Amino acid sequence: MSAASYSCRIIRSIAEIPASTWDALSAADYPFLRHAFLLALEESGCTSAKTGWQPLHLVVSRSGDTQPCAALPLYLKTHSMGEYVFDWSWADAYQRHGLDYYPKLVSAAPFTPCAGPRVLTCVDDPALLRFLCARVESLARDLGASSWHVLFPERDLCDALRAQGLLCRMGCQYQWFNRGYTSFEHYLAGFASRKRKNLRKERERVREAGISFVALEGEEITAALWERFYTFYASTYQVRGRVPYLSLEFFLRVGRALPEHLLLVLALQRGQPIAGALYFKDGATLYGRYWGCTRESQFLHFETCYYQGIDYCIRHGIARIDSGAQGEHKIQRGFTPVPTWSAHWIAREDFRRAIADFLREEEEYVAGYLEQAAEYLPFRKDLELL
Repeated sequence: MSAASYSCRIIRSIAEIPASTWDALSAADYPFLRHAFLLALEESGCTSAKTGWQPLHLVVSRSGDTQPCAALPLYLKTHSMGEYVFDWSWADAYQRHGLDYYPKLVSAAPFTPCAGPRVLTCVDDPALLRFLCARVESLARDLGASSWHVLFPERDLCDALRAQGLLCRMGCQYQWFNRGYTSFEHYLAGFASRKRKNLRKERERVREAGISFVALEGEEITAALWERFYTFYASTYQVRGRVPYLSLEFFLRVGRALPEHLLLVLALQRGQPIAGALYFKDGATLYGRYWGCTRESQFLHFETCYYQGIDYCIRHGIARIDSGAQGEHKIQRGFTPVPTWSAHWIAREDFRRAIADFLREEEEYVAGYLEQAAEYLPFRKDLELL
C-alpha cells in the first residue's frame, strides 16, 4: 500500500480509544504501552499538559476503514525530564542561539527506560512508517516543535526510522540473562572465584542484619502495601529535594488494572518492611523499575533490586532482567552491557547536521565502551569451554 492509503487522527487522551482496540494493535505483552498503563498515568495526573507530558497519540486507519490498524504513542513535551535519553546539551545549544528547543514531540513509554515496541500495529507495510513519519513531522511544524524523539525502540524499528531520515543514537544499559540456571548457586558457579566470594558476602551481610524478603504478585499487593511501597519510592526523590514523577494514585490504579504484570519484593526487618522494589514483568522479561528504603543497610539495594529478581527469574524461567537506566556497579554482579537505541528528527537542518556529527562520535565511543565494559563481567574466562 502507499502512504496515501492511510489516514490518522490525534487523541488527546488514551481514554478516547477502547482498551481492547488499542491493546489489539500489538501482539507483544510489553506492559508499558498497555492501555491500562497509559490510562493510569493520565488519570493520576502524571501525564498531562501541566506536567509537561501532553498526550497527542496518533491512531491510524486504512482509508475508508473505521477500525484502527496502527497507533503511535506521542507526547508534546515542554522539558526533558523522565526520558532517560539525555538531550540537555541540545536544548542548551538552542538556547545559546536564541532558539526554542521546547516544545518537542516524544514517542516513549513515559518515565520508563525500557526498550519495546513504539509503533503498535497489526500491519506489515513499509508505507505505514513513511506515513507516520510524514504525519509527525507535519504535526511538529504545526505546533512549532523543534524535534521528534523515539525513545528506546527495538533495534529493527530504529533501523527503519534511520531509513526514513531520522538520526539514530546508541546508548548503554545493563541486563541480566538467564542461561538455564537451576539455582542462584548454579548462576554463581560461572563466576571467577574471587568475584563469587564477594557476591556471597554481600548476601550474607544482608542476612546477618536480620533482613528477610517476601515476594508479592498481583492482587497480593494490597492498598496498604502500595501506600508503604510509595513511602519507599518517594524517599529516593525526597533525599535529593525532588518531587516524585509518579503518584500514589498511579500505583493504586496500575495495581488494580495490571496485576498480572506486577511483582513487589519487600525487605523485612523484625517483621516490618524497611525497603521495597517494584518490578513489572511479561512472558520473557522482568523489568526492575522502582525502589526505595526507610532504613539503610549494607548491600540492601543490591539484594532487593538484583539478587531477589535473579532468584525470581530462575524459579519462573524468565529469560532476562531489564534493570533500567545507568549503573556500572551492575557489571560485577553479572549484568551484561547492551546497546540501547533512540531515533531523532530535527526540524532545523543546521542543528540536524551538528547533532548528526555528535551522534557519530558518540556512537563510536559507546561501541568501544560496550566492548571494554564486557571485560569486567565476573564470569570465568574458560566458561565457554565447559
